[in-house]
Amino acid sequence: MSELSELCGWLESRLPELLAEHKVPAASIAVYAHGETIDRAAGVLNKNTGVEATVDSVFQIGSITKVWTATLAMQLVDEGTLDIDVPVRAYLPAFTVGDETASAEITVRQLMCHTSGFEGDIFLDTGRGDDAVHKLVTLLADVPQLFAPGEMFSYNNAAFCVLGRIVEVLRDKSYDDCLRDHLFTPLGLTHVAPSPYEAVRFRAALGHLTPEQGVEPQPAHVWALPRSNAPAGSMLAMRPRDLVTFARMHLDGGRGPDGTAVLAPESALAMRHREVELPDLGLMGDAWGLGWSLFDWPGGAVVGHDGGTLGQSAFLRVAPEHDIAVALLTNGGNPLPLYVELVGRVLRELAGTQMPALPVPDADAPRIETARFVGAYSSSVSDTVVSEDADGRLWVERTQKGVFAELDGGPPERIELVAYDGDKLIPVKPQHGMHPVHAFVGDDGTGRAQFLHTGRADRRVSR
Repeated sequence: MSELSELCGWLESRLPELLAEHKVPAASIAVYAHGETIDRAAGVLNKNTGVEATVDSVFQIGSITKVWTATLAMQLVDEGTLDIDVPVRAYLPAFTVGDETASAEITVRQLMCHTSGFEGDIFLDTGRGDDAVHKLVTLLADVPQLFAPGEMFSYNNAAFCVLGRIVEVLRDKSYDDCLRDHLFTPLGLTHVAPSPYEAVRFRAALGHLTPEQGVEPQPAHVWALPRSNAPAGSMLAMRPRDLVTFARMHLDGGRGPDGTAVLAPESALAMRHREVELPDLGLMGDAWGLGWSLFDWPGGAVVGHDGGTLGQSAFLRVAPEHDIAVALLTNGGNPLPLYVELVGRVLRELAGTQMPALPVPDADAPRIETARFVGAYSSSVSDTVVSEDADGRLWVERTQKGVFAELDGGPPERIELVAYDGDKLIPVKPQHGMHPVHAFVGDDGTGRAQFLHTGRADRRVSR
């Protein structure tokens, strides 16, 4: 019996157990290894209907879509119509964010690796038409510039909307049509849906939100985020088998399953090139390429991306040196333990790659010099206050705003922060199944941190 067959049997029995343990309504997983793919699914796609998940059910992949958008852009590089090292304005002359100097300097490459520097969580609903992405890009003129282009990493959804708009302009067609014509069709994908209009043709997962800890997840009130953010990951849905087929193309030097050239080998490799280093933030990776997150794991390099929408969470990990890819798609509850156990075992057994343990607080953490950290930090989607109590302990309270308030599923909570590593602190209490590292970056001129970085750089707004 092959390793893949043994793994398939284990998934068959273990997946339903994990769903029950962690209140995940449904999950589906696919594993690709050396030309062969297996998949398994379990649970309920929608508690309102009771429809059961199958391996052909489609789940939203969220921000994993960004790798698809970057791939569309690199196809244009292959064709000689896009140069990622020139300013965005070479292709979108009217592109403007809050800082005119930055607007003229931001390059396409910086969009692709989250170093453009403008605030990136802009989830404005600009309608359901083919012009939704175009309309959003025209509304970025007042978006604050957090730091100079290229200075550092800060996760940026809006940057990928701009990238998607460049693809639309150069292709002279909508983003959805670009996906269909240049990726779905040449890859032979059959269970993919760029919008609800296509998703309704399949067994489609609905996201489930948890109003507060310990409560059973409840069906979300809508299926998708605004179409304006489609290139960043607001709508694209598929079955895991089709997602690993896309990943396999990247492993096979840009060739589809039938040998069709979808992406030039040098472009597939360039997307995995290390572009920018990240603070040690745990789940997000160690560095970023062109669309891909890069992980330095014992046993070999891993690339991937995660995704989160309204109650749906997705995980994609690829081990290029070992010809392995695994995709896990879920629709609510606490999916992180499923990722750790299922994806961790797949990569360990098939690739000899060890997933590092997620960060946890140290019970004997030293006392913190608090002055650098205390203050208020803000972005368009959250307000965070770091405060000191009478005993010299630090506390963080984050209030989500806009669409992130819907995703968070609960009121703000005051949580103690303790020392982790240098200018990085970690909450004592887990949030959504993990302890997110809080990195305090830069200097506001008084020795205090200029940014609170949790993947996104939130600027200090008070002293």
